[in-house]
Amino acid sequence: MNRQQILIVDDEEVNRVILGEIFRDDYDIIEAPNGQEAIERLKENDNIVLICLDVVMPILDGFGVLEYMKENDLLNKIPVILITGESVASSEGRAYNYGVADVMHKPFYPHIVMRRSSNIIELYQNKINMEQKLKEQEEKILAQESKSRKNNEFMIDALSAVVEFRSLETGDHIKRIKYFTRILLKYMAKYFPKYGLTPEKIDQIARAAALHDIGKIGISDAILLKPGRLTEEEFETMKEHTTIGCEILKNFRQNEEEDDEFFQYCYDICRHHHERWDGKGYPDQLVGDEIPLCAQVVAIADVYDALVSNRVYKGAYANNVAYDMIMNGECGQFAPDVLECFELAKEDFFNIVEVIKMFTFV
Repeated sequence: MNRQQILIVDDEEVNRVILGEIFRDDYDIIEAPNGQEAIERLKENDNIVLICLDVVMPILDGFGVLEYMKENDLLNKIPVILITGESVASSEGRAYNYGVADVMHKPFYPHIVMRRSSNIIELYQNKINMEQKLKEQEEKILAQESKSRKNNEFMIDALSAVVEFRSLETGDHIKRIKYFTRILLKYMAKYFPKYGLTPEKIDQIARAAALHDIGKIGISDAILLKPGRLTEEEFETMKEHTTIGCEILKNFRQNEEEDDEFFQYCYDICRHHHERWDGKGYPDQLVGDEIPLCAQVVAIADVYDALVSNRVYKGAYANNVAYDMIMNGECGQFAPDVLECFELAKEDFFNIVEVIKMFTFV
């Protein structure tokens, strides 16, 4: 393993020799007679742990070296001891503004230089090691979170697929709902920043959308698979899938006192994705902004997908027909802001349907 290096920068050879002798037993010594050559040595070597830097030098002075190090983000990685024959406070202040670790005045005493230098090197090495450990820990945590998220998403999709298979659907419904929801939310974030939709929230809501119909597990096949219009009584039973789903979600929740944003998105979407802006939805007849935003967005995504998909009780509408039906209020009233984003996302919705069709093999 290569020994650590100390770079000594001074235009007077005698000073370089004296400083070199102080460190030579423990470090490899690199020398430079001016600031320009010091920069070349910095570029050539990657194991420098300290720079002893003179101020007044030909070609490029010590502050020129500090400027280079600042521009290349080196001052946080390599400590610099500025060695100067001047005792001008303004020069010292300027040096410390750059972030030098210490300032020493000529003539210097070897044992003092050695002690102060050793302390500075140890401090910086501990700092670098700590930052590396923190970085490794962060990467490990992120990897664990990514694995956990993938496992959770797999379970969510698997559970949601059970509902789709019971409904004789192909499995594409959940894919499209997640895509549609994500697209609408991105438009919402861009054009309606008042809702505070961050990338993390968008991701959570899109994943939670997969569970919007989980309550259909509790609806009988006679109603769920009926190839025709439901009676009023049957429709009332079908409406119960919203509250059944919420009960299922609550049974899966481990800690009811925990503030779990993702669970709340799942719960609100499951319960309220059939609510309508004018209060004519179900199960709670919420009006306007009483409806959680996540449920408002999934509501349009769900209705649009239902319209463009084949179901046991109907055929699929063309993309443009489904779009017009929603915009004209034929499928109930939706939030104006969400409708505006749906209008902006029109082509995106059309493209998703067509692309998924291309890769769906019957």
